[in-house]
Amino acid sequence: MDFDEVAGVLKELGHPHRLRIFKRLVKAGFDGLPVGVLREDLGIPNSSMTHHINSLVKAGLIVQQRHGRILQCIPKYRRLWDVISFLQDECCVDEAELPAD
Repeated sequence: MDFDEVAGVLKELGHPHRLRIFKRLVKAGFDGLPVGVLREDLGIPNSSMTHHINSLVKAGLIVQQRHGRILQCIPKYRRLWDVISFLQDECCVDEAELPAD
C-alpha cells in the first residue's frame, strides 16, 4: 500500500457513521451482516446507509453479496490488516533519536 491509498481508506473511516458501520461488521465476523441488520443496530437511515456503505466499498473495506433479497456486507479483513501493517511498518525505527521521558 502507498500513502495515497492508506490516506483514502483512513479518510473514509474518518466519518463517524462509516467507522461505526465498519466496526460493527468487523465485530460480526467473516460472514458480515445484512444491510437491514446494520441499519437497525446502528439507527442509520436507509438513504444515509446506502451512501456510507458505497464509500466503504469504494475504499475496499467491504464487499457486498446479494442473496435473494438480502444484501450482505462483508468486511475485507486483508485490507484492514494491510492498513494496520502500513502504519506499523516502521514502528520505533528512529527510537534512538527520541528524547528520553
